[in-house]
Amino acid sequence: MGIKKFVLLLSFFLSVISEVSAMSFTIQSPAFEEGGSIPPKYTCDGEDISPPLQWQGVPGGTRSLALIVDDPDAPDPRAPRMTWVHWVLYDLPADSTGLPEAVSTLPPGTREGINDWKRTGYGGPCPPVGRHRYFFKLYALDTVLPDLGEPTKEELLRAMEGHVLGEAVLMGTYAH
Repeated sequence: MGIKKFVLLLSFFLSVISEVSAMSFTIQSPAFEEGGSIPPKYTCDGEDISPPLQWQGVPGGTRSLALIVDDPDAPDPRAPRMTWVHWVLYDLPADSTGLPEAVSTLPPGTREGINDWKRTGYGGPCPPVGRHRYFFKLYALDTVLPDLGEPTKEELLRAMEGHVLGEAVLMGTYAH
């Protein structure tokens, strides 16, 4: 085998390994299934507490994680006009594996951003009309971000640019 074929073959195998590694990065909740209904307990109709979250398969080289929970169906899923942000966290430790239900003490080093209620912390689903989709997006980053104060989702996404190694997504739905 010539060096050119060897390099091509090696490049192919490395890309496959990278794809398999990225595919194994997952986030889930024992409270609801992917695409399933979020129990009222975690919404404004219930206790409005954060659901338990678990993740695995964090890509190699990850130095921190960021979590954004948002609803792209606001205010009406038949005519969405905005994405409503429910939770913004960053600098979660790379070796963390989840967050407990009703998390009150975040892992050491974790920082919070501002949601669309203009406060930190989790704000559960509270759709004005129809069944909305809620995306729990977990990002693996190759860096620990500097203190951004209490960034909005957009400010956090800008700070993450060029640092995302992988993304895991869990989607749940809710209607009153």
